[in-house]
Amino acid sequence: MEIVADHIAAGYAARIDGLRRTKMAQTAEKQRIIGAMDYDDWALVLPPPELRKVVKIMGASGVEITDVLLEGFEPESNHPSGGFFGPAIVGRNYRRLLEMHPAYIDPASSLAGAYMTNFFSYRHPHWNPDLDFSFLEPEQARYKLVHGIGGVQHFCQDFTIGLSLGWGGLLEKLRRCWKDGDGGFHEGLEQVVLGIQDWIGRNAAEAARLAESERNPDTKENLREIARINARLVSEPPESFREACQWMLWFLMAARMYDGSGALGRLDLLLLPYYERDIAAGRLDDEDAAFHIACMLLRDTSYIQLGGMDGKGNDDTNHVSFLVLEAADSLKIPANIGVAVGDRVDPELLREGTRMLLANRNGVPKFLGIDQTARGFAKNGYPLELGYARTYSGCHWSAIPGREYPLNDIVKVNLGVVFNIALRETVALCPSPDTEKLFERFGDHLRRAVDTIARGLDFHLKHMHEVFPDLVLDLLCEGPVEKGRDVSDGGVEFYNLGVDAAALGTVADSFAALEQRVEIEGRYGWKQVLDFLDSDWTGGEGEKARLIMKNGPRYGSGGSLGDRWAQRVSALFTRTVKERKTPEGFTMLPGLFSWALVIAMGKELGATPNGRRSGDVISHGANPNPGFRADAAATALCEAVALVQPGYGNTAPMQIDIDPGLAGDREGIAIVESLIRTHFALGGTQINMNVLDAKKVLEAHRDPEKYPDLVVRVTGFSAYFASLSPELRLFVVDRILREGA
Repeated sequence: MEIVADHIAAGYAARIDGLRRTKMAQTAEKQRIIGAMDYDDWALVLPPPELRKVVKIMGASGVEITDVLLEGFEPESNHPSGGFFGPAIVGRNYRRLLEMHPAYIDPASSLAGAYMTNFFSYRHPHWNPDLDFSFLEPEQARYKLVHGIGGVQHFCQDFTIGLSLGWGGLLEKLRRCWKDGDGGFHEGLEQVVLGIQDWIGRNAAEAARLAESERNPDTKENLREIARINARLVSEPPESFREACQWMLWFLMAARMYDGSGALGRLDLLLLPYYERDIAAGRLDDEDAAFHIACMLLRDTSYIQLGGMDGKGNDDTNHVSFLVLEAADSLKIPANIGVAVGDRVDPELLREGTRMLLANRNGVPKFLGIDQTARGFAKNGYPLELGYARTYSGCHWSAIPGREYPLNDIVKVNLGVVFNIALRETVALCPSPDTEKLFERFGDHLRRAVDTIARGLDFHLKHMHEVFPDLVLDLLCEGPVEKGRDVSDGGVEFYNLGVDAAALGTVADSFAALEQRVEIEGRYGWKQVLDFLDSDWTGGEGEKARLIMKNGPRYGSGGSLGDRWAQRVSALFTRTVKERKTPEGFTMLPGLFSWALVIAMGKELGATPNGRRSGDVISHGANPNPGFRADAAATALCEAVALVQPGYGNTAPMQIDIDPGLAGDREGIAIVESLIRTHFALGGTQINMNVLDAKKVLEAHRDPEKYPDLVVRVTGFSAYFASLSPELRLFVVDRILREGA
């Protein structure tokens, strides 16, 4: 891919424009070759054509996808299945991939590097077939559980460990802590570090090579500095602000390429000491700092929290918090930045984040109710300061950096499947069905589903380190290197395993429709409703009945049967998860989040009594179904989602798409600020917000190439609209237009 470069002398604005145009060209190439990308806008750069192998592989979700591998790299196998399992061989294979990985230098950037393939894509099969969990499969299949066995990453490393030691220091540490009989764990870690050092060194050499032939003196000096910095960072810890950005970027790219990790954490706090030191020494100004941050954000769309509280309850928002926003503002590309909102957090941070959201209309930033999540986490028996120590690190989740393994956003229970099983059983076995009997059976089946999840999590924790240990993130956690144990194998201090429910709105509206239309009004009988579902609302009275059931008292309309059912279902799910630990004693934390699985989960769910057809998408996360009330009142949505929060530290985000006519002036900013604070005051935990023109989104859906730079916040992540599959684009369109088919 040819890089679009501007002369550095043109200034930072021109350089950022060139970097953005390069990214757009690279994104268009990925769209052409890979096709739909229904996930975060990963900054992967395709390998040069001569090193590129386009393949069809089976994704982790069981759907065939197109991927790009490095030509010539074949992983070593240690199993008859063709897979490779265990830390030593995983580390060796990753090192070999890194040593083959091409260097990438953009002369307009202040930082080196890009990643060009996914190590995860070479894993076939993903799980060692000798580690049999068939004893769980009947229940997993019955409830169509996203069970979490084999799930990777989804916790947060502690960057202070790596920034203080550097790669050379990490290598010395793991060799000092090396334990015989650790199953090859330290060997695997060593292989990863050696591979990363080789990768960095080759990029340093490439920057030096380019500098030799560069004629523009400013560009030549930039390339020489990139070469100098990276030659030093092969072994030494970073000393300057620019070096800290570069060191973190290497780790982020290595973690992303290893298994898709996008966790970063408190970037503002991590960079603050380097910023203050360089400012005092006269080596840095704000323009430099914002540009270095922008170059970092360009190469990886990691999850970042800005602002928050320290362990003593003091606001630790700082000047770098605003510089990160400024960097994202200048790029105007997909980014996953969360702005902390709390009673004692600097209100200027919310104001600037809101201004940026309204001005750019790209779903950046999102907003984090840190008081609610910290207090909720404390309800699990932890001190409040530990709740504030958790940092936003993923689509909807937080973790204590380097000390906690939550496996958040991996495990999902489709409440719609549980509901449909309970409904059919209730009608078949109860002489006089009613919604209370249905709710009781729903609870019984929900407990069975959660029990199956709990046993699966124990199985995962017992065996994951034997299959695919998280070797990159292990390096920056407290415990794995010292103990010789992977983070999934007792390497860290805290285990709070996330369990999410999906399809809340689908189930709440189904309960409400049955109560209103069958019990109260007597329009239909229970078996008649099942006939409608079996026929998918077709034939005879089917469509009329569908509309009648669909337009009942829906969740989100305010004090309705739907709202009451949503609160009951959420409370039941929360109790079911919290009233027990896994059989091995691990804590589970309930949340409400479906991610982009609304489509896949909908496909495996038959028709439901809320008028939804078989195979249609389920409701999104904690949100009501689109069209939940005629005026689509934002205040009603704020209240509805706030009242269904599980309340134990995991979130139930509110997805809201607001009027693009709202101006970014003082009054418009104040209106949105008030909306955000109101939701959090009511108990909300996180807000994903879009400011999108419905007409523009419709046009982009019909012709994605018309608006190649249109960015939307899909769920917890943001992406180019044109990169999404037609199905996921339609999901966003339907949500924005408030259409419920």
